Amino acid sequence: MWRQPKAVWAVAFASVVAFMGIGLVDPILKPIADNLNASPSQVSLLFTSYMAVMGVAMLITGVVASRIGPKRTLLIGLVIIIAGAGLAGMSDTVMGIVGWRALWGLGNALFIATALATIVNSARGSVAQAIILYEAALGLGIAVGPLVGGVLGEISWRGPFFGVSALMAVALLVTAFLLPATPPAARATTLADPFRALAHRGLLGVATTALLYNFGFFTLLAFTPFPLDMGAQEIGLIFFGWGLALAFTSVFVAPRLQHRFGTVRTLVVNLLLMTATLAAMAVWTDHKPVLAACVVIAGLWIGINNTLITETVMKAAPVERGVASAAYSFMRFGGAAVAPWLAGVLGENISVHLPFWVGAGAVLLAAGVLTVTRTHLGHIDDEETELEELTDEARAVTVGNES
Repeated sequence: MWRQPKAVWAVAFASVVAFMGIGLVDPILKPIADNLNASPSQVSLLFTSYMAVMGVAMLITGVVASRIGPKRTLLIGLVIIIAGAGLAGMSDTVMGIVGWRALWGLGNALFIATALATIVNSARGSVAQAIILYEAALGLGIAVGPLVGGVLGEISWRGPFFGVSALMAVALLVTAFLLPATPPAARATTLADPFRALAHRGLLGVATTALLYNFGFFTLLAFTPFPLDMGAQEIGLIFFGWGLALAFTSVFVAPRLQHRFGTVRTLVVNLLLMTATLAAMAVWTDHKPVLAACVVIAGLWIGINNTLITETVMKAAPVERGVASAAYSFMRFGGAAVAPWLAGVLGENISVHLPFWVGAGAVLLAAGVLTVTRTHLGHIDDEETELEELTDEARAVTVGNES
């Protein structure tokens, strides 16, 4: 799995930096609120604008990539991220930061969906191994993001934004020089393709599961720093532990559980464990050690879930992987967009415990949806056939034969 063409490693490195953007702002949410006199719900819009634009923009990623090729799409996405992050760091108002985070989300959409399809199509080995590699990049980025955010956030809340902009410039150079030119697809994708893909009940069920699960996930990510009420560095270290747990289970634990118990069964049990963790956070919101421990524990379940749901999406419907990725990402980022803002409103106006209860309810509902959908996912654990032929063909089309 680890012997891959240099193009795969180039995209994986850029993915690490891109995913740093998700958790990077976590340690500086409270400092931004304090410095700019903003409420938790206002600051949570940094997540909402980012995720909302990313979700809608996912619908155009396949259209763009199929017309100009994956490499150009990746590079355009990286340039937009560099601009969005840098301009967010230069802003003096919360709404200014929110606006530039929206631009950042557009860049991330172009990059992330294309990166997933590129790695899956270009990597040696099975789809499952390629996705584990992608999830390893995701996990590492999510783990390092809060740590970098905490360290730079101790200097200034602007530091993490400028840091990401600089790292993305490095990722841009790596991708430009190491990823060979990639031609447009033989068939141009249309805006309607992701919606047609969702007509497949298996894909629709998994995407709905992801929407509900991400509601709980981003409630934890965006709201927890407020009841923790710690400095940027302390928050960064807690979420660094969360990210390490996520990376570990996504790469090493998820494949073993999948092999032993099957994909859907593992996912359902995992979602129930995530529900229990969010419920514990709701009960003990006022106990900081319990809350911090639950954040790290949640990383274990999130890592397993991310790997197995991503693999399931790629196999759930007989459509191009880029189209499946766009349809799935559009749905899941919908849940991710609503959760931070709603959690902030509920926490401010009703109870600090309520956001976690709502998140737990959403994840429990996700487990129910997946259970109902399982009859349409019976083929998920089938062995891949003609694997080497398919992999070689995909590599020839996407990155050439150079390794």
